[in-house]
Amino acid sequence: MSDDDGLEVAALLLSAAGSLVGRINEGVTGRGFTGLRPAHGFAFVRLSRGGASAAELAEHLGVTKQAAGQMIDELERKGYVRRGPHPTDARARLVVLTEKGWACTRAAEEAAAEALAEWRAELGGRRLAELRRSLGEVARPGPVRPAW
Repeated sequence: MSDDDGLEVAALLLSAAGSLVGRINEGVTGRGFTGLRPAHGFAFVRLSRGGASAAELAEHLGVTKQAAGQMIDELERKGYVRRGPHPTDARARLVVLTEKGWACTRAAEEAAAEALAEWRAELGGRRLAELRRSLGEVARPGPVRPAW
């Protein structure tokens, strides 16, 4: 593979990822969840696994604890999250999704399914399954972070 091929693959993957994030964001907005950015969705992914402290969310998003705290403040004002006592760290607060936050998460899942249904219609089920397998072989485990 030449350097040009590598750059083309990288550009195609980034374009597909950006398109998918955009479609999910449009689907969330279209379902009535306004005032959110794609970065909020990346936070919801972490919070949907039992909540997180500000430090844990910061690590997941690849931002400072202060930036995560500002995002939590914003999401709390909008009714998507609430803070409560942390079960294992008396110094920390546990941030969890509210019912509105869970509803938004479900809307994002629906929007993602719709976007992938379009990919399935274009590629066919077999090729989409091959794409999934191939991406699974090269994608590294860990948090999926927004491109700030």
